[in-house]
Amino acid sequence: MSSAPMEPTAGYLVWRLSIKWRVAVDQALAPLRLTHAQYVVLSSVFGMERAGLPPSQRELADHTGLEPLYVSKLARQLEADGQLRRTRDAKDTRVVRLELTDRGRADVRPAIRTVQALLDRLLAPLGGRDDPRTAALVGDLTELLRAPLDPSA
Repeated sequence: MSSAPMEPTAGYLVWRLSIKWRVAVDQALAPLRLTHAQYVVLSSVFGMERAGLPPSQRELADHTGLEPLYVSKLARQLEADGQLRRTRDAKDTRVVRLELTDRGRADVRPAIRTVQALLDRLLAPLGGRDDPRTAALVGDLTELLRAPLDPSA
């Protein structure tokens, strides 16, 4: 039996980095009373609102990669906390639109700054946010996210 350490696979490294990132974001946002998942919803709605129409829960699920039922649960929780408003779409009442409240906007701004600072620390070994190595990593990760992973295929 060999005692040589196994080389980590790409899948293992992606998993470890995602766990490391989630834990770090949860810890960084704890003083702001937000979880990583709540932050993802609030910051995504913030960005999508700035780009146009408030997103639907389904659009937010597609954007974040979160399960639609989980987005619905998070949205209800954030609505109960006064950070988000859920309204039926005027043209299609099956669609639920999400909008930040004034409190939600006030809460998400420092959270975005906190996560950006954390991201800067993560990217520092690659030369930072504007380094070509970071741009290449973003391109590679984007390509990997587009790869189909349907287990039945």
